[in-house]
Amino acid sequence: MSPLLRLGVDLGGTKIECAAVRDDGLIELRRRRATPQGDYAGTLRTIAECVADVERELGASRCERALGVAIPGSESPVDRRIRNANSVVLNGRALHADLEALLGRPVRLRNDANALALSEIAPDGAAAGCDVVFAVILGTGVGGAVACGSRVLDGHNGLAGEWSHNSLPWPRPAPAWGEVPGPRCWCGQRGCIETLLCGPALATDAGMSDAGAVLRAMREGDRGARAAFVRYCDRLARGFAQVINLLDPDAIVLGGGLSNVEELYTELPARWGAWVFSPQAPRTRLLRARHGDSSGVRGAAWLWGRGG
Repeated sequence: MSPLLRLGVDLGGTKIECAAVRDDGLIELRRRRATPQGDYAGTLRTIAECVADVERELGASRCERALGVAIPGSESPVDRRIRNANSVVLNGRALHADLEALLGRPVRLRNDANALALSEIAPDGAAAGCDVVFAVILGTGVGGAVACGSRVLDGHNGLAGEWSHNSLPWPRPAPAWGEVPGPRCWCGQRGCIETLLCGPALATDAGMSDAGAVLRAMREGDRGARAAFVRYCDRLARGFAQVINLLDPDAIVLGGGLSNVEELYTELPARWGAWVFSPQAPRTRLLRARHGDSSGVRGAAWLWGRGG
């Protein structure tokens, strides 16, 4: 008899995905639905519908009952309520208990960047064999996670890798850069890395509808779009230089929608050495998540039984 498939859910700001994952890491089946905006009860229902979609198509008897869920934000180690989620409708909610009650099965939650890291340090991941890894989600929001010795770190306060809600390092005071004091963040602070490095921030800087429009215009020779992208790369290089100075990772792995921007993989390593505390060029590698936008759901599925 074949091993049971593990079920994972990736709860994103725009989509909810459920996937059934084999022991070898391959995804047998995945189904997606749009995330209800600002609707907590609707979010719970949509997660349940995605799980039901997968089990109905595969047969529930082929799937493990336990469910792993990757979420923006994290559970508080004090009361298990959600905190620090840029999908603010989740904050303060007992998501773990609510999902277990609704689905009638055991559930484990993990920060989405931590789930990305768990997927990408696996033997078939981009960072296989690396000792220290920093995993980053660049998309509608920004997240980070730290893995060391093939283990993803949670930290004593459950905050390991919360890079995006620190200040952008070495801020440029010129008004055109907009870094001092920086945009107001949903967390209440100003100038957080997330406010300057998420996809919407790139679009706002260029005065365009979304990050995709900026990239298309840049590739067609638009100088304003190119200038906005250069500012974005400069900021991201400074942010990653701070990580390299602190963790000295073997690799930084990029996930999220902006991880597909090919130019980042030449622009950033060429820039970050200006701020890294070393006279030699840093040997840290910048890697694209091997499993793309399904890497998080793979990591979520492995919260039961594979490093979770």
